[in-house]
Amino acid sequence: MKKSEFKEYIKNEIVEILSEVSDADVDAQKEYNDELEKTIALSKEAGLAEDIDDDDMEPSNADIKKGDSVAKIATKLSATDKEMKTVVNQWKKAEGAEKEELLKRLKTLTKIKKELEGLL
Repeated sequence: MKKSEFKEYIKNEIVEILSEVSDADVDAQKEYNDELEKTIALSKEAGLAEDIDDDDMEPSNADIKKGDSVAKIATKLSATDKEMKTVVNQWKKAEGAEKEELLKRLKTLTKIKKELEGLL
């Protein structure tokens, strides 16, 4: 079978299948969709439904405003780097318990730094 004959065959099959759908079927589907929308609205009002498609939606203005901008995140990252350098210098000079406290602080700052880098 040639490619053009195959395309024509598929086209005819699709037309045949679609022509079998009646107006009653279309109307029934529309009614079903309307009832489904009503059910979703009532579920949301009752607090029973959650928005499943939140990942597909664009962020709202409130989401944008509450989030940090790239510039703010970069500023926080540079401040964290600067503090880490300061703590490392103190750690080099420290001894005993103070050295352990500075090491814990460095670990905390490293976690913060990785989170900020992930946000960028």
